[in-house]
Amino acid sequence: MSAKVSGVEPGQRRLNGPQTTGREYRDLSVPEHSFTCDQDVAVPMRDGVELLADVFRPDRPGRYPVLVAASPYPRQIQDLGAPLGFIEAGASDFFVPRGYVHVIANLRGTGGAGGTFTFFDSQERRDLHDLVEWAAVQSWSDGNVGMIGISYFGMTQLAAAVERPPSLKAIFPLAATVDLFAAATHNGLMSSSFVTSFLYMIGMTSRRTNKLWRSDLVRGMRHLLREPAIHSRFAEANGEAAMTGLRLLLKLHHDPHPWDDLWRAIAVEHPVRDQWWDGRDLLPLLERVNIPVYLGCDWQNVPLHLPGTLATINALPNSPHVQVAMMGEHGLSWPWESLHIEALAWYDHWLKDHDTGILDGPHIRYVLPGADDGWHTSNAWPVPGAEFQEWALRADGTLAEDAGEAGEREFLALGAGLNRPSPSSTDPPDSLTWTSAPLTDALGVIGHIELRLDATASAADTAWIALLRSVEADGTTKDITAGFLRASLRRIDEQASTPGRPVIEGRTPQAVPINQSVNYRIPMVGNARRLAAGSRLQLVLTSDDQATHIPAMLGFRHASVGTSSLNRVASTSRLLLPTVATRNTEATR
Repeated sequence: MSAKVSGVEPGQRRLNGPQTTGREYRDLSVPEHSFTCDQDVAVPMRDGVELLADVFRPDRPGRYPVLVAASPYPRQIQDLGAPLGFIEAGASDFFVPRGYVHVIANLRGTGGAGGTFTFFDSQERRDLHDLVEWAAVQSWSDGNVGMIGISYFGMTQLAAAVERPPSLKAIFPLAATVDLFAAATHNGLMSSSFVTSFLYMIGMTSRRTNKLWRSDLVRGMRHLLREPAIHSRFAEANGEAAMTGLRLLLKLHHDPHPWDDLWRAIAVEHPVRDQWWDGRDLLPLLERVNIPVYLGCDWQNVPLHLPGTLATINALPNSPHVQVAMMGEHGLSWPWESLHIEALAWYDHWLKDHDTGILDGPHIRYVLPGADDGWHTSNAWPVPGAEFQEWALRADGTLAEDAGEAGEREFLALGAGLNRPSPSSTDPPDSLTWTSAPLTDALGVIGHIELRLDATASAADTAWIALLRSVEADGTTKDITAGFLRASLRRIDEQASTPGRPVIEGRTPQAVPINQSVNYRIPMVGNARRLAAGSRLQLVLTSDDQATHIPAMLGFRHASVGTSSLNRVASTSRLLLPTVATRNTEATR
């Protein structure tokens, strides 16, 4: 049995990634079961469509709590072991030997399931309700259902929870998006390198059958990828970043319906928030959730799941318990295996009534990258005690607390189709950089971050794409966070906004007054970092990040607005950083 069990104990297949948030756990389920798998099980929906699921369960007859994982990704290879951004359902060989059933299901229109994929809408939510209730009444189920998995698997957990299926007792959604508009179009800028690859990948994989997924080739790959020497190399693999690099998929065949229809809806037909997007926004529905929720993400996941995770923390007023784990670099790796012991403690508590210690202490635990001192704790997000520090975007290219001499800097954004063979040496730069002097003392940053630009544009629309980085004493750079805004969608939702956290309304385009100064409040994704003395802060600003020499967080790049514009940034612009004294960022162990 030990060869089929994963974990962190001697003789077990070693899991990658951090496994707990520093708590000491007790009375955890131990591996005592061999397991079997029922493949391609039909799951009927209320409208007659059938989903398909693979059911991994203990081979000893009995009734067990169930962990459901649902997504549009191929269920047949969720145990493949590949470092890809769609191997995210969790390790069956961890949960099942410890007395759980692991149901891995394909959403409608994917993986051989009936119907048409509709992408995170109300139909998908109804299906998830039905999937949970189906799992609850099977002969191998004790009626207690949780859900598992990250990314899209995390999204479906929250989508199921807003439907309140009676048998769903708790969820564990890590790296989850709750608002498709916010994830696919960053305040009006289409996240093209991700969205295009994502839809093409699902379209391509969805037409493949068991002839491929259960072939000798895939079985051989599974065996190879699970070799310890190979598997250990994936501990630092970032599947979300890899997704944007799957250029090969763009050349492979996929059925145009519904994948090209969905791509066109995002890229062309719905450039602003409207009814189509509203049907794919869980945020206003989260008040329906009435079960315990364990949230989490890694601080790196800026252009995809981190914003949704941070937004969800305070949007669950009727959940009896919300717990959070914010992880550092490589806190999530692919295939997803991190925090499995944490998840076991969570579900042993809620589904098996074990006193595991999972609820002990403050309910938010986070790593402070750069501190290297373990897990920190808080009972609130944003973390209390941070004060906003203003940094001026000075006319001399310095990022500083004092404004310096008044002035402005300019950069150029060129649209397509100009019939120009190459840039001219007389052109202004296509981006601007502001860099601080070396920090005299360590600086703790944690919370929401805002960029306030006083800027002009020579076009009726442009883009603002900002990347905040640290420059270490040896000259290496590390990305901290990023912010995005389509200038014509600059209107702020004043009721939802808080200091340092402007919320873009996204519904009402306003032409930019040409060559007139406009004050922009640009939300940068909340983050955490301890900057060492001697390091520097650096802000990069551009209006088009398609060129490879422009840095982009995790390689996520955006469709160009398409206008040619000379953009000027005044020295009255400010970066608002939530800072804490380094003595207040000591870890609580």
